[in-house]
Amino acid sequence: MNIKEKYKFKKFIKDLSTIRGRHTELVSVYIPAGYDIIKIIQHLSQEQGTASNIKDKTTRTHVIDSLEKMIRHLRLFKQTPPNGLVVFSGNISKKESQTDIQVFSIEPPQSLKLRMYRCDQTFVLEPLEEMLEDTTTYGLIVIDRREADIGLLKGTSIKTLSHSTSDVPGKTRAGGQSAKRFESLRKLSAIDFYKRISDKSNKEFLQKKELKGILLGGPGLTKEEFLEYLNTELKNKVMAIKDLSYTGDFGLKELVEKSKDVLVKEEIIEEKEIVNRFLKLLATATEKVAYGIAEVKKALEIGAVEILLISESLEDVLIESLEESTSQTGAELRMISTDTTEGKQLKDLGGVAAILRFPIS
Repeated sequence: MNIKEKYKFKKFIKDLSTIRGRHTELVSVYIPAGYDIIKIIQHLSQEQGTASNIKDKTTRTHVIDSLEKMIRHLRLFKQTPPNGLVVFSGNISKKESQTDIQVFSIEPPQSLKLRMYRCDQTFVLEPLEEMLEDTTTYGLIVIDRREADIGLLKGTSIKTLSHSTSDVPGKTRAGGQSAKRFESLRKLSAIDFYKRISDKSNKEFLQKKELKGILLGGPGLTKEEFLEYLNTELKNKVMAIKDLSYTGDFGLKELVEKSKDVLVKEEIIEEKEIVNRFLKLLATATEKVAYGIAEVKKALEIGAVEILLISESLEDVLIESLEESTSQTGAELRMISTDTTEGKQLKDLGGVAAILRFPIS
């Protein structure tokens, strides 16, 4: 699920979360992938009969009508979509004297295993909300003989999990110690440090089933030496080993940046590259870009926009308006998160920018 699809999915959930029934009259139905949709229709028809026993007349009418509208909607599908289907129906009118029965459906971004029918005062959204969590996760290890950092790359966010310092002596030996003995002491201290970081890596990564791989980096040869002490299961997950200039938080960021070849298909790299392309043009060829709502809207109106960059920090109404404009002009739309440095720069520029097909002034 790219960030544009994620935004639409998040908005779908957000819009439904604001709807409240006066009683247990809002209908939620989850249809698993591969399940016969005809059986669901038959089940809902039976529930209509059961609903006729509801004592409160208004609630009874709303539930029966919601089920009827949902059944008619489901008959439009020849079969259940590949990932399953989630359908909601109910009275969305905020005025007690009025009735407005609407039906909403969505194919979830992940294969649905849950089957559910429920009437409640709110729509059941928790299973969809769980799908919003980006489960594409990479382990990050940055190490030299002085310190080590363990982190996670999840979606576009880099999180530091632990920072450790070593007891490895510096290269200058204490007085009276022979070079051979001192070097042996340094080697033993380094091994103890590697084992300690390996244990921490086990603790942080072994239980994470969603871990797609591990990126390892650091200055010098320490990272290669450390690799020999890493748990075999984790060692097999190492996707890249990168030479770095830094450790610490800067090292984790540098590791992600230098692992472009591995992460080229991942959202964080695509996002950083398109924003950096805009920023480079802004610095070297200002006639090829536009930024700020007024200027970008002007460019959209005359069909000058090639790629539109929208920050997820913008208001939903504005995002929808800009999205509609791109569909009318054939411009490519890129939703940009605020998790990266580049994403924050776009937000600071007003949250909307464009790479142009031709100058607008």
